[in-house]
Amino acid sequence: MKKIPCYKLITLLLLNIIPFIYANAQDPEYPSTITVSKDGNANYKTIQEAVNSVRDLGEKEVKIYVKKGTYKEKLIIPSWKIRISIIGEDLEKTIITFDDYSGKSNLAGKDMFGNAKFSTYTSFSVLVQGNDTHLENLTIINAAGRVGQAVALHVEGDRFTAKNCRFLGNQDTLYAAVENSRQYYQNCYIEGTTDFIFGKATVVFQDCTVKNLSDSYVTAASTSAQQKFGFVFLNCKLIADSSVTKAFLGRPWRPYAKTVFLNCDLGKHILPLGWNPWKGDAMFPDKELTVLYAEYKNTGAGASPKTRLAWTKQLTDKEAKNYTLKNILGGADQWNPITN
Repeated sequence: MKKIPCYKLITLLLLNIIPFIYANAQDPEYPSTITVSKDGNANYKTIQEAVNSVRDLGEKEVKIYVKKGTYKEKLIIPSWKIRISIIGEDLEKTIITFDDYSGKSNLAGKDMFGNAKFSTYTSFSVLVQGNDTHLENLTIINAAGRVGQAVALHVEGDRFTAKNCRFLGNQDTLYAAVENSRQYYQNCYIEGTTDFIFGKATVVFQDCTVKNLSDSYVTAASTSAQQKFGFVFLNCKLIADSSVTKAFLGRPWRPYAKTVFLNCDLGKHILPLGWNPWKGDAMFPDKELTVLYAEYKNTGAGASPKTRLAWTKQLTDKEAKNYTLKNILGGADQWNPITN
C-alpha cells in the first residue's frame, strides 16, 4: 500500500477538525448561558434585557438563569426569540410580577393593538410568543387584584413547557392562547377566581395543583372544532380557599370546548353537577351540544360521576388510553415535552 506523506495526513486532519471546532465554538456575542440578578452581579439586571440579547431565530438553546428577587417587568418573549429557557434560582423567591388589567389606562400611550386601555389580551405580566420556550422554578404574578380580567401568563408559542412554576392571579390567570400552540405544565401551581385557566391551545397539565380563590369556574376552554384535544388534566389536585364551596370544573368559552380531567383529586368545592353550559352567552346559546367535557376515575369529595350533567361524559378505559402525551401533544413533529 502506498504510504501517504506526513504533511498530507496533517492537512487531512486539519480539514476535518477545523470545521468541527468552528461549528461548535461559542460565539462570544451570543452565549448559551446568561445570568440575571437585581444586584447587578450578573450579565443583566432585568430578564427582558437578557431575552433581548438572545440571537434572533437562533438554532441553539439559550438558558437564562435568574437569581432570587422580585422582578417587576412586563416581560415579552417575541416570536423571533426561540429556544429560550428561563430558570429561576428559587421557586418562591424568583418572582416576575406586573399589575395591568383589562380597562386600565395605558399611561405609556397605546398598547400593541393601538388601544389606549389594556384588554384581557394585553394585561399579561409575561407574554410568550417564541416557540420552544421553557420556564422553570419561577413565580409569575398579576398583582392587579380583583379588578376583572388580569392575565399573569399569556402563551402563544408552540412547544411551550413549564416545570415547577407558580402562576398567581385572580380572573384569567393563565391564558393558553392560540390553536396552533401546544403547551405542557408539569408540577405547577395555578390559582385564581373566575375562568383562571382559559384559551384555545392544546394543553396538558400533569401533577399540577389548581386552587380556586372564589366560587366560580376553573376553566374556560375555547377549543376549535378541528382540534382533537383541548385542556387535559392528568393526576392533578384541585383545592380551594376555605371560603370556597361552589366551583365548576369548567364552562365553555366557545362551542367546541374540550376539557378532560383524568385521575385527578377533586376537592369538596367542586359542585355535584361538575360543569356549567354558560347559557348566558347569546352568541353561542347551545354549547352543551358540541363540547367535550369528560372525566375518568377522579377521586376526592368533588368526584361524583352519578350526579354530573347528562351532556358531560365519563370516559371508558378504552377512551382513556388515548390520553397520552404522544397522542395529545406529539403532532407531525412527534414532540415529546419530557425529552425535548
